[in-house]
Amino acid sequence: MNDAPLQIEIAYAEPQRAVVKALSLPSGSCVADALRLAAFDPDFTGVDLANSALGIFGRPTRPDHALQQGDRIEIYRPLAADPKVARRARAKQARTKP
Repeated sequence: MNDAPLQIEIAYAEPQRAVVKALSLPSGSCVADALRLAAFDPDFTGVDLANSALGIFGRPTRPDHALQQGDRIEIYRPLAADPKVARRARAKQARTKP
């Protein structure tokens, strides 16, 4: 078993800024371990790390998922608007324009 530390990234994006941090974790760490470490970083202040949807390279994941070397954990924020509702509103507006 390789006991070398895991080098991973953790990322969060808002409309005005993006945060991408490199972390070093012990071998055998999981997503939850990375989130606990990120919670101490001031750049993640205000981010709901405990309840946000998570992914690794765009694929949904869970906090108990074991990390692999080079993984990038993505913290997803809630959608600003329901896409179906927004599309209906745009379609309705397009129909009413002369």
